[in-house]
Amino acid sequence: MATLIDTNVLVDLAIPSSNWHGWSRQRTIEAFDQGPVLINPIIYAEFSVRYRDIDEVDNALPEDAFRRENLPWPAAFAAAAAFRIYRKAGGQRERVLPDFLIGAHAAIRGYSLLTRDVKGYRAYFPSLDLITPETHP
Repeated sequence: MATLIDTNVLVDLAIPSSNWHGWSRQRTIEAFDQGPVLINPIIYAEFSVRYRDIDEVDNALPEDAFRRENLPWPAAFAAAAAFRIYRKAGGQRERVLPDFLIGAHAAIRGYSLLTRDVKGYRAYFPSLDLITPETHP
């Protein structure tokens, strides 16, 4: 089973002093044992904010480990539809469109999503297989 890895987990991996480093490291190892681990351009961009040099990012996220996949067009549409529902329901700007793009990507492709950010993914992509601290302590 392929796993899309959310930005918050990658940040945990990059910061050994993070409170979530151990959990994120263990779940990532398990994800690699299950099949390919993927990132998309949105995840790459969010993670890259912490770096000044692309080589540093590529060293932290080597392509032979973190397979790169573009966002499927149907996922972009599904993300917009979910975001529209969120905003119509009074959703504020604490959730941004990139979260919906990540969730839709995993949902459209049938991937698991490794994340610590459960709330939005569960609400807007209920069929998504989530790997979270609640489901995998």
